[in-house]
Amino acid sequence: MTANSSMPRVLVTADFDEQTAIELGERFALTILPPAGGPEALDQRLSAAELAPFEAIVCETDLVTAEVVAACPRLRLVVSCRANPVNVDTAACREAGVAVVTTPARNADVTADLAFALVLMTIRRTSAAERWLRSGSWSTDRPYEAYETFRGMALTGRTLGLVGAGAVGRRVAQRALGFGMKVIGYDPFARQSDLGDLIRLVSLAEVMADSDVVSIHAPLSEATTGLIGAEQLALLKPTSYLVNAGRAAIIDEDALVTILRAGAIAGAGFDVYWTEPLPIDHPLVAFDNVVLTPHIGGASDDVIRNHSIQVAAALSAWSAGEPLLNALKG
Repeated sequence: MTANSSMPRVLVTADFDEQTAIELGERFALTILPPAGGPEALDQRLSAAELAPFEAIVCETDLVTAEVVAACPRLRLVVSCRANPVNVDTAACREAGVAVVTTPARNADVTADLAFALVLMTIRRTSAAERWLRSGSWSTDRPYEAYETFRGMALTGRTLGLVGAGAVGRRVAQRALGFGMKVIGYDPFARQSDLGDLIRLVSLAEVMADSDVVSIHAPLSEATTGLIGAEQLALLKPTSYLVNAGRAAIIDEDALVTILRAGAIAGAGFDVYWTEPLPIDHPLVAFDNVVLTPHIGGASDDVIRNHSIQVAAALSAWSAGEPLLNALKG
């Protein structure tokens, strides 16, 4: 932390880019703490006296509760390094006159990469093929067994259906077009004029019924929780695949397990789960045609660099009295 007490005091508990922190340290008195291992209120990590001097807080997993806001009488800005500031009591901030800023699309590219990796891993059965190879099953007795066992369809000419056409969904669409796929999508908040030829907007039922691969990218809300239930899953073709690197709760868990047990779709790939960490005895673990990764969609140093740049812009605008980009309204 810089010794110049006239600088605005800023507490940073999010993972942060070192070079960006050095540059900010010339204009702000930064206190940088390691991120919490999980959701933890800041007043459980720091005393009220330690919190009191801060005028801005930058956080990701740490919780800025009403009690934290009350402990920071000088607080004027909270930057949540997320697209949705679920770790911040926004009502308490609003009442105290504290601006809340988010860092949207910070992980959009790497999440899109992971989602499309799940598509490829699922339809080409690469995880199962690797396990087979490592087990010593590839033998001179049956050298072409893998060629027969791990067959998968080509993506060229197939249809990718997106549930959600926001920042991640659009990037997944770009990757799909590079593989020669057709892309359709359902998003009640998107406009066709904004998407051009990237995604053709259709109904949710059409996405589920007409796609060879369905990928979930809608934000989680009261309206989207359980959006993909038994009725929607029943529309999937038996040759289709379902991928979710977005939010687990958008798909009804019991309905999903039911269709997988029935062999009603060709396979699935998931990076997000209703309970995390995923219990080892969860039904999904037992399916050979399901690819599982441990919620690593945003696991990239590029994400840290991206949100650090957005944080720096927010702090600079705030200190200069300029309008805040990505500030919550109201």
